[in-house]
Amino acid sequence: MNKHHYVAIMAGGIGSRFWPMSRTNYPKQFLDILNTGKTLIQWTYDRFADFIPKENIFVVTSEEYAGIVAEQLPDLPVANILGEPSRKNTAPCIAYISFKLMQQDPQASLIVAPSDHLILDNTAFRKVCHEALSFVNKHNAFITLGIKPTHPNTGYGYIQYEQHAVTDNVFKVKTFTEKPNLELAKTFLASGDFLWNAGIFVWQVKNILTAFEKHLPEMFEVFVAEKDKFNTAEEKPALEAIYPQCTNISIDFGIMEKADNVYVIPSSFGWSDLGTWNSAYDNFEKDYLENAVAGNNVVVIDATKCMVHVPDEKLVLLQGLDDHIIVDTNDVLLICKKDKEQDIKEYVNEVKRKKGDKYL
Repeated sequence: MNKHHYVAIMAGGIGSRFWPMSRTNYPKQFLDILNTGKTLIQWTYDRFADFIPKENIFVVTSEEYAGIVAEQLPDLPVANILGEPSRKNTAPCIAYISFKLMQQDPQASLIVAPSDHLILDNTAFRKVCHEALSFVNKHNAFITLGIKPTHPNTGYGYIQYEQHAVTDNVFKVKTFTEKPNLELAKTFLASGDFLWNAGIFVWQVKNILTAFEKHLPEMFEVFVAEKDKFNTAEEKPALEAIYPQCTNISIDFGIMEKADNVYVIPSSFGWSDLGTWNSAYDNFEKDYLENAVAGNNVVVIDATKCMVHVPDEKLVLLQGLDDHIIVDTNDVLLICKKDKEQDIKEYVNEVKRKKGDKYL
């Protein structure tokens, strides 16, 4: 373990496509979506704690979730749970941890990762992270981890990369593309020079701050004005002054798509972003009718290829449905065609219009 290696786990999202299990007050990163006995953030923390000192692991989350993080990650120092006063996407979140670390350790190298992704092969993941850290410690470079695609997925962003490696398994990035339509995704897959964007980044903190100064100068200036207050009792009031002035923008749009020193490591470590009920279905064990069932009292009759997530204590008899998502909580029942899962966000908005915030 290297004392200058750090991790920032981003855990501020609300996971609305996993409604009704994922709620505003208790979103999906804090849930055991896959019925494994651990929540998604617990899996993420344990994965990094294998090779990063625990005192160097930070969780950046919404202030309202700080208590849940402390409860679910009892080994994490409470001072390493960083509460954001408002949701402003990933660029302000990364600026916050970067300025904080720069004050603490100017030699810091940082892995930034979402809290709610599935990674099945921890050994392969650790190897790729070490490769990325080694590269950024020698070069002024930003590494993103790209996943070798297995099918034309329209729910992921894509990274196009040069075919000649600059060093073992590290390639220059040519373009980033947001979620494509199916035809474009098929073209990307056929070309052989596109990867899925896993949203996991590695860099030296001093270099990403230089990039903020160049590509997001307004945000940089707002943080610079308050930087001496980080790691002091004044940090929270400083954040409350900073965040209202920050643009709501992702690190991808704000910096990665503009910078000319972005590289990718093509990777295979059993990754899924677990963004939707269909991705959960793909990673569940199935019965002989290809139903994925979480719940101890589910009776299935003439139903196939369904995603079922219901409380253990409730008897559920499922008959005649094919290719549906069925999710039951104590106050909401969702029954939705699997091919309509990308519309769940819209359905949640409809619930909000008709019923207010009670069920969100």
